[in-house]
Amino acid sequence: MARAPLAGAGVPSRRHADAEPASHARALEEDFSSHIVRWQKSHGRHSLPWQNTRDPYRVWLSEIMLQQTQVATVLDYYTRFLQRFPAVADLAAAPLDDVLGLWSGLGYYSRARNLHRCAQEVVRLHGGQFPQNAELLQTLSGIGPSTAAAIASFCFSERVAILDGNVKRVLTRVTAFSGDLASSAQERALWEIATTLLPSRNLADNMPRYTQGVMDLGATICTTRQPSCLLCPVQAMCRGRAGGTPETYPVKTRKLKRSAQSLSLLWAERRDGSVWLERRAAPGIWGGLYCFPVFGSEEDLLAALPVPWQRRLAAIQPFVHVLTHKDLRLSPMVLALSAREAKTAGLPGAGAWFARDAWEGLGLPAPIRKLLLQRQS
Repeated sequence: MARAPLAGAGVPSRRHADAEPASHARALEEDFSSHIVRWQKSHGRHSLPWQNTRDPYRVWLSEIMLQQTQVATVLDYYTRFLQRFPAVADLAAAPLDDVLGLWSGLGYYSRARNLHRCAQEVVRLHGGQFPQNAELLQTLSGIGPSTAAAIASFCFSERVAILDGNVKRVLTRVTAFSGDLASSAQERALWEIATTLLPSRNLADNMPRYTQGVMDLGATICTTRQPSCLLCPVQAMCRGRAGGTPETYPVKTRKLKRSAQSLSLLWAERRDGSVWLERRAAPGIWGGLYCFPVFGSEEDLLAALPVPWQRRLAAIQPFVHVLTHKDLRLSPMVLALSAREAKTAGLPGAGAWFARDAWEGLGLPAPIRKLLLQRQS
């Protein structure tokens, strides 16, 4: 996508245009970061529970939870996790089922598995202390470059750049970076620009505040649609605004296509309210969670049951559960069994019976938990 030229400027050559964001970033350097730091002090966010701390455990926990998830959704989960696991050693020592149970409903369950694995690595390999630089942090499970940089910057004042969605939006607009971020080479180029714009003085105070500030700016002012440019502390140096089209940045052409999948669920329950659940294999949809037995079709579900039980199935109205890039059409079928029947070997999978006081603490997919709560309330 072509970038609109600045007022009074001729349209640059392609080679010149590619170099402009980087040269513009070098010209900004300390000026940009100082504006962000000052703005964050007076206008940034200060009340979130993971702010105003240099405890790497708390910062790491928040960074993992906030991946692909809104702040409002994370708040309660974050509080419950800290109440249950106040330190990384507590999380490392916990059974994975307990971790998945607390995570249930937050989605992207590989994050919870990596969270648990990472805590164990911190205890086993680093004596229960998080490494103090981004390079070593990236050797831990589930910690990528941007998460590592956030922890290192917030907790240890290391001069390293983060590049989450909010920061990408701010930096591409300020520098009019028109490279396609679907390209790894262009993402690396933006990372170099992000590093150029970092503070270079008083890092102990400025790095944590700058990192928080550029995230806050993207979350509250430089939003995806209808950015509040008049309130922006760097509006005077923003080339995207000067060109009149800040909303066109960042550029990313490759988009994941949405898909759909139909699944049939066998909801077997005893008269005492216990339900039959099995652990899902990982990776995959709901990997590592406990769930009703899942089948690709109603025919597959029927084939897994004795004929007398097939005739007693009661269908529940199918519904759609929306994932980030997939729509799941779920068709539950209820099979009520007596205590005697439940002891037979007719049920599929390596599952077990769970009473309500047991399944409530398990990691369950959100739609399964909702179904159970609605039926047993």
